Amino acid sequence: MTPILMFLGFSLPFVALLATAAAWGVYPSLRAVLLGLIPVTATLGLVVLESAWVAVLIVDVAYLVIIIRDLFTVPRKNWLRCERNHAKVASLKKRHPVSLTITSLAPWMVKAVIRDGADRILQPTPPLIHVALRPGLRTVVDYELRPQRRGAFSMSAVYIRGNSRYGLWFRQMTYPCETVLHVYPDIKQLSEYAMLARVNRLSLIGVRRVRRAGHEDEFERLRDYTIDDEYRWIDWRATARRRKLTVKDFQQSQSQRVVFMVDCGRMMTNEWAGLSMLDHTWNAVLLLAYVALKHGDSVGLLAFSDEIHAFLNPRGGKHQMARLINMAFDRFPRMVESRYDLAFRYLAAHVRKRTLVVLVTHLIDDVNGRQVERYLTNLAGRHLPLGVFLRDHTMFAPLSDGQKERDDLWKAAAAARILTWRHHVITAIRSKGALVLDVFPEEMTAPLVNQYLEIKARRLL
Repeated sequence: MTPILMFLGFSLPFVALLATAAAWGVYPSLRAVLLGLIPVTATLGLVVLESAWVAVLIVDVAYLVIIIRDLFTVPRKNWLRCERNHAKVASLKKRHPVSLTITSLAPWMVKAVIRDGADRILQPTPPLIHVALRPGLRTVVDYELRPQRRGAFSMSAVYIRGNSRYGLWFRQMTYPCETVLHVYPDIKQLSEYAMLARVNRLSLIGVRRVRRAGHEDEFERLRDYTIDDEYRWIDWRATARRRKLTVKDFQQSQSQRVVFMVDCGRMMTNEWAGLSMLDHTWNAVLLLAYVALKHGDSVGLLAFSDEIHAFLNPRGGKHQMARLINMAFDRFPRMVESRYDLAFRYLAAHVRKRTLVVLVTHLIDDVNGRQVERYLTNLAGRHLPLGVFLRDHTMFAPLSDGQKERDDLWKAAAAARILTWRHHVITAIRSKGALVLDVFPEEMTAPLVNQYLEIKARRLL
């Protein structure tokens, strides 16, 4: 009976200790469990060597003393304070730095594991942060978010697991820390465009330099010469005075109007590279809006599906870009049929002056194809319509080069039939006076900007 009594004598105090600690919100760590295997093994060994009960008793008591002593070193919640700092706006799929400031009032160093209460779709990296919090000091830990979806995300708390001095116990603590992160479409591309425009390197992102039709001899400003400038625009008097090559800049055409009609219906739910067609659309639309506003044009927006979700009157000025971004960042595709008739009637009622109307949608069935052809081409003459039709990779992939199995041939034949119909629809729209872009979603930005610059250069508006 001695081994059984010894085992019960060891286990009962230990169970009581665990229950008491759990009532305080403290739990044993894996290290405590592994260390506890030593007295358990020694106690069970009394079955073989019963005379060693004194040594086993010493081991059991020593273990209980160690874990009880370490229990009183578990950090308390009021020993720590937490703050979160980050920019309020992030870009989709772009790294966004976040810093946590932990102030420790503990009498000794606390080893902790920190997890921020960020949504999983924000992809915090690393998800767990191991840190040693020194007494009386503020410790700043940094991590990054890479948002995978647009919208507003609330981060309400920071979770800290504080370990005891020897790591045998831990307490899970929650610190309220309410902040809101707005994930916008890729707005970092705006600063990249501005930087490349200043050094005349827009060709690096696929934007072509378009020759203007006729002459625009209305002087705007002088600026430094760059390698892409034409020699005939060099102002030799200013160059001699400044002792630096200087060229003339001329004003663009007078202020014009651009309105984006963005389909937010079921056709825009298809994804590529982790982004929906609508995500790619917002990235391209916002960059073109930025370019148009820089050229002095007025920009507006109409978002629709089975109803009108948002409308922004065409305006110019530096604040219009912020209005566009705020209107677009939380617009998501819906599994409903888009009402093109409703959208174009709304446009006709609210936009009367001649405008470049940019419709971004995805053609995949005959019903929508006929509606787009009818309503978009009806704008020709009164407005300048531009249809941006997004390609679906799943449709074009079966027609790619390579050996095909028998089943693949059937898929290729079906895809070819759909794409042939799609080509006829686009050709009909183009023949009736509308401009057309037929592009893959991720490749839309540069062709769209180039088309706009060509329209400006040819003075089609």
